[in-house]
Amino acid sequence: MSLKVAVIGAGLGGLTAAAALYARGLDVAVYERGAALREQGVGLHLGPNGTRLLERLGLGPRLAELAVRPDALEVRAFHNGARVAVQEMGEDWERRFGAPYLTVHRGDLHRMLAGLVPDGRVRTGKELVRHEEGPGGVFLEFADGTTAEADVLVGADGVHSAVRRAVAGEDAPVYSGNSALRGLVDAADVPSLDPRRMYMFAGPEARVLCYPVSGGRRFTYVVVVPAAEGDAESWTSATDRADLDSVLTGWAPEVRELVGAAGEVRRWALYDRAPLERWSTPRVTLLGDAAHPMLPHHGQGANQAVEDAVALALCLARAGAGAEGVAAALERYESVRRPHTTRVQLGSRTGRPAPRGDGRPGGVKEAAEDVGWILGHDVEAAFDTPLSGAAA
Repeated sequence: MSLKVAVIGAGLGGLTAAAALYARGLDVAVYERGAALREQGVGLHLGPNGTRLLERLGLGPRLAELAVRPDALEVRAFHNGARVAVQEMGEDWERRFGAPYLTVHRGDLHRMLAGLVPDGRVRTGKELVRHEEGPGGVFLEFADGTTAEADVLVGADGVHSAVRRAVAGEDAPVYSGNSALRGLVDAADVPSLDPRRMYMFAGPEARVLCYPVSGGRRFTYVVVVPAAEGDAESWTSATDRADLDSVLTGWAPEVRELVGAAGEVRRWALYDRAPLERWSTPRVTLLGDAAHPMLPHHGQGANQAVEDAVALALCLARAGAGAEGVAAALERYESVRRPHTTRVQLGSRTGRPAPRGDGRPGGVKEAAEDVGWILGHDVEAAFDTPLSGAAA
C-alpha cells in the first residue's frame, strides 16, 4: 500500500510536489487555505536545473508555448541605454547546461502544474490549524472543523509556514535593506525592447531587470531599490506608480518607455530567513519557501522548490516499511537538499559574481560562471533515478 502524503499549500512548490508524488505512485492530497487556486505575481526565472525536472514531468510542450527562452541578457547604461555587455544564452546555455533557461509568468506555470494533479487531489478552503504526529501517522485539523490523517505531512505553505513553526520554532525575518517594485507591461508598448532578450540597467541607487513572459507578449520588470525597513513581509503589497516614476526619473529612454507603459505596481520587501538547522521530524518535513526563503538575486526561489519536490517524491517512493522507513526517507531528503539550498540561499543574499583574477568586481560573464554550479545541477542524479520513467 502506497504512502499517504498530505501537502499543505498549493503554490508552485506544493503543486510540483503533488505532481511528482503522484507520478511515483504515492497517494497525495493537497490542502490549500484559499477558497480557490489562484497564483498572483508576475514573472519568474526557470533555470535549467528547474526546467529539466518540469520537462520530465511532462510540461515541455506547455513551456514551449507559454515561456520564453531568452537569446541573451543585455546590460545597458542606466542614463542613456548604451550597451555595456551581453551574455549570450538561448541555445548556448541549453547545450551547456542540458536544458533551457526560461522566463515564464508565475500564473502560467501555476496552471500548468495544477493540470498535472488529478481532480479531487487539491482541497481548497483548508487552513491547517493543528497537526499531531504519532507513531501511526499525522493527524491534521483545519479551521473549518474538518480533519484528515496521513503517513507524511509536507509543509509547502510559504514563508509564513505554520508547519515550519511547528518543526523549527519561531524565527525572525532578515531584511536585506531593499525593496523590489514589480509589474507587467505589454511588449507592444515598449517597442525599444526585444521580447526575445532580457535587459538589465544598473544605476547608482537602483537596478532594473526586464524580461519577457507569456510567450513574448509581455515583459516583467523588477526595480530593486534601497528602502527603510517597515514594509510587510509580502510580495504582493500595492504601491503607487508615482514611486516607480520617481525612482527612475532621468533614466534611459527605454526605461522611461517602460515606466510609461506600467499599470499596477507591486512592492516586494526583500526579506529572507536564516538557514534552518533541521527541516524534518520522523513524519513531517518542509520544502520551498517554508524551508529556505531566499532573496531573488539568483532567480532560484521557484527552481529550488521544484528540486525539493522532486527529491522528496523520489525519497518517499523508496521509503521502507513502517514509521522507520518514513523517517529514514525524510532524513535522506534533508541530508541531500539542506546543504545545497543553504549554499544557494546564502549566495542569493548578494547576487554578486565572483571577483576577476585581478581583484576587480566581476561582470556579466563572471555572474554567469558564479551560478553555473546551480544551473547545471540535476537533483535526480543525487539519487540515480530519473523521474521520466516513473512519469511515463
